[in-house]
Amino acid sequence: MKNFWLSILSLFTVLAVRGQGYDINRISHKARILYQRAQDALGQSSDQIAEGFLIRATQEDTAFLDAYAQLGTLQLQNKEYSLAAGNLAHAIRLDSGFAKNLMFSLSKAFAGEGFFRQALVMMDAYLSRSAPDSSQQREALAWEQHYRFALSTLDPAHSFDPVNLGDSINSPMQEYAASLTIDRSTMYFTRLLQGRNEDFYVSQIGPDGKWSLAKNLGPPVNTAYNEGSGHISQDGNILLFAGCDFPGGYGSCDIYYAIRTTQGWTEPRNIGPPINGAYWDTQPSLSSDNQDLYFVSNRPGGSGGSDIYVSHRQADGRWGAPQNLGPNINTPGDESSPFIHADGQTLYFASDGWPGIGGVDLFYSRRNPDGSWSRAVNLGYPINTIDHDGSLFVASDGKTAYLASDRADGKGGLDLYSFTLYPAARPLRTLFVRGYVYDSKSLERLSCEIDLVDLSNGKTLSSVHSDASGNYLVALPVGADYAFHVNRMGYLFYSHHFSLPANSPDKPFYINIGLQPLAVNDSVTLNNIFFDVDRYDLKPESQGELDQIVRLMRQNPGIHIQISGYTDNSGTESHNQELSRHRAEAVVKYLADRGIAADRLSAKGYGATHPVATNDTEQGKALNRRTGLVITAK
Repeated sequence: MKNFWLSILSLFTVLAVRGQGYDINRISHKARILYQRAQDALGQSSDQIAEGFLIRATQEDTAFLDAYAQLGTLQLQNKEYSLAAGNLAHAIRLDSGFAKNLMFSLSKAFAGEGFFRQALVMMDAYLSRSAPDSSQQREALAWEQHYRFALSTLDPAHSFDPVNLGDSINSPMQEYAASLTIDRSTMYFTRLLQGRNEDFYVSQIGPDGKWSLAKNLGPPVNTAYNEGSGHISQDGNILLFAGCDFPGGYGSCDIYYAIRTTQGWTEPRNIGPPINGAYWDTQPSLSSDNQDLYFVSNRPGGSGGSDIYVSHRQADGRWGAPQNLGPNINTPGDESSPFIHADGQTLYFASDGWPGIGGVDLFYSRRNPDGSWSRAVNLGYPINTIDHDGSLFVASDGKTAYLASDRADGKGGLDLYSFTLYPAARPLRTLFVRGYVYDSKSLERLSCEIDLVDLSNGKTLSSVHSDASGNYLVALPVGADYAFHVNRMGYLFYSHHFSLPANSPDKPFYINIGLQPLAVNDSVTLNNIFFDVDRYDLKPESQGELDQIVRLMRQNPGIHIQISGYTDNSGTESHNQELSRHRAEAVVKYLADRGIAADRLSAKGYGATHPVATNDTEQGKALNRRTGLVITAK
């Protein structure tokens, strides 16, 4: 850092004072020999050896402008910005006129260290000496725009302190494209082997918070071809990736998937049309409910270059026609690396088409209430830099982010790092509920539909299906109240309620659900029917549960039901009896208004009788204030 700060302090002197005039013949013979050895090393692509010779040449003769210039340029290429700034500034001090082209490089070195004001000063100095309307001047003007944009994003709150994930994950080879399961226990990433073959690796986090030694995922997923841009589904059971020039592909690059079973991973399969086509289709990201697939394509009809698209899974399980995410995301440039967070509402991506700090920057967008996406927001410096910043993964906790970088403390090439994302750019912290569904009598595992409904607006946030073994996982973004419905034809539905304020403990839910086959006298508690205190007007939050009953009645036209109302022991017996009856009748009226025949419905109030918990606590009273459904005929 010493050389860097000397270059900052002497910046204005550099611009104001021209050196005595540079003459290489005045340079010592030994320094010139060292310089020539550096040229020989560069010719053999031995940058590290060349840098050593150049350092020795500058030490031998501190007036050796060429050695300082080449050393600084080499360090700039290797992103050693602090060292580059010191050596380039020294070269310019020796003769600012002779070395004026180095001002462009010094400007980038300043910007690489985040000193954008100094970068602007130096670029202005370069522009004052460059030929008008030249390609170099146009490039310099473009970089000035980047610097000014960077200054506009500076915010002390945007802290950035990336931590190398260590030897268990990183190696002398390149590691990138991290993807984690929703429980944050398993990481998949890509490693570039021998500089030519991409394979997937996997690591688990231990009780001590450290990652296990990453293992090659092996066949059948890893092959002699390149498997890249991997994304693991939030339940850890589906791995999607891009494969280019695979046999039998539809285009130059296609999206493939493999499924994890008890016997291991299946053979990867091409996801097929309409997602894959004759063009470049790659970089998949799957929503937490496995219903929305985001990906990148250069197919015709986009905004230009590569755009981000989404395909929605249809009722029959097939993928729908891809939809372009529109002008708030896509530009005439290239968009890439989409990542949809587990909250289902925050999208991160890379772009060179929006105003930015470097060639490719990272952005985020929020889903609007109408389903559209908000205008892209640049993540700002120091997450974005003058370099290519290409992908980001944010864990379900909403604050831990992962990226690949070739920082000075790396193990070799790109390494994976974690950092804490600043609050304004965070998605919603997301918990989850997982378990399996089974027949409560036969204990057979069941595949069924599971809906998550936002009680504030009745909107279904996600609809998932448990797999063939009955396993399911549903993401629960904090900050809302949810109804949780499980449905299968021939069974009573199951309902649950989750209230998750923003400060909810970071604790997932594990619930195994036994569905009851439809039978006379079977009953279910309706956990998401709501009334105000001492009233029997149905609250709007009840609609989702009520519609589940309508659905049950329509799917099973032979059944008759009784709606039962219950209260706690507050108030008189007669009042409780009347209140519970009116509440049951309110539910029956809703069902009848939706077309359910009145002779299939009945209502009965039980008051405070048949309590399911003690009335000595508020929690117990809340459990006793309930609505039930009983099958009376089938």
